[in-house]
Amino acid sequence: MQLDFLSRLTAWVRKDLPVERTIPAAAPAEDAGLTTQARELVRALGCAALAERVTVRWNSRMRSTAGLANYAKALVILNPKLADFGSAEIDQTFRHELAHLVARERAGRRRIAPHGAEWKRACRDLGIAEEKRCHNLPLPRRQIRRKHLYRCPDCQTEIRRVRPFRTRVACLSCCRKHSNGRFDERFRLVKVRDEREPVEIVA
Repeated sequence: MQLDFLSRLTAWVRKDLPVERTIPAAAPAEDAGLTTQARELVRALGCAALAERVTVRWNSRMRSTAGLANYAKALVILNPKLADFGSAEIDQTFRHELAHLVARERAGRRRIAPHGAEWKRACRDLGIAEEKRCHNLPLPRRQIRRKHLYRCPDCQTEIRRVRPFRTRVACLSCCRKHSNGRFDERFRLVKVRDEREPVEIVA
């Protein structure tokens, strides 16, 4: 029974069509089947060095995020809740995150936009040419407290922050309007006391 479970857990995810998968209920465990597939896909795109390093893991602590890519660790991390939406969604999210790693590998030391032209090209090469930058899955949302409130002394625009600013920050709109976009002390954001409940729902 245990060997049968492990064989289903590491089953291959799609060559041409999605297949059903068994997802581990807990722990950020490596998925041997997806890791193998990732290495073959990456190698086929000419990224041999990345193919030697890339790993795919499941992390049950993920909530609203479908997947993540960590280039420094050559790691694709997937949310086990993807299993609720079928194997096709698992495969697409897997390729979406893998495209981030491929795009960074191809760019080398050059800085690139997270969902820019390099990422879009990698998506096309991985078979998801029409991929969007964000998912629209009904994953659970979470509440965070943006308790730090700042206000521009000129236009009175308010900005909420989860964490306080660590450096001097000015109102971008006012700086563009009056100082050609350069930092201007006259428009430096001022932290103010807020009596309202600073809770926002974020994806």
